[in-house]
Amino acid sequence: MAAIVAAGEWAMQVSGWSIIAVALAVTACGSEAPTPQPAPQASPPAVEATGPQVDVLAFGDSLFAGYGLASPDQSYPAQLERALRQEGRNVRIANAGVSGDTTATGRQRLTFTLDSQPAKPDLVLLELGGNDLLRGLPPEQTRANLDAMLTELGRRDIPVVLMSLQAPPNYGTAFQQQFDAIYPALAAKHGAALVPFVTAQVFTNPRMIQSDHVHPTAEGVAALVKATGDAVAQAIPPEPGATD
Repeated sequence: MAAIVAAGEWAMQVSGWSIIAVALAVTACGSEAPTPQPAPQASPPAVEATGPQVDVLAFGDSLFAGYGLASPDQSYPAQLERALRQEGRNVRIANAGVSGDTTATGRQRLTFTLDSQPAKPDLVLLELGGNDLLRGLPPEQTRANLDAMLTELGRRDIPVVLMSLQAPPNYGTAFQQQFDAIYPALAAKHGAALVPFVTAQVFTNPRMIQSDHVHPTAEGVAALVKATGDAVAQAIPPEPGATD
């Protein structure tokens, strides 16, 4: 997999995010579904997964839920699981993405979702905030909700990959600066791995974006997996007694 974009380089990639913002102004993450998109080309044969199973919980909104895709196995968590297993990693990812979720509604359901898992997750992928942007919610609310979720996950001793977003320039400089500071500050505070999730490569490519101009196609999801997979793999806790 390609290495994840470094934080400094990420700031140069968000020119396409303003295009997303225009679409977000008229299309919610979870409104009327566009025409389902075809699946990407078949992946190469998988390497046999070995070692103890690693249970990952993907907790987010429609970008995790697979909104507008033809089937659940085209979603980001499903494609990420296949990519990791093709590398020989015995990873199983439970998809807890809910279309339309804000950080507030995610905060409300986090405890129940964690308690409902068959086993304590070894890792949580936390991807929320896009619907906060859509609704123009105050950045301090977004920060407080994410902070509370990360605190709960820390209390349960569960490592986290925090999927970060950035506000578009048309939201105004003050709002943009406040929102953009949320994810790196909270990742540092809680010791979470920080992974930029939305890339201009995907959201400005007609083949990789659905007709709503908000949600990626199956091919776009595959590109997101390629961009983020290495960082997720690095965040997977080592097996007990394992050495580098």
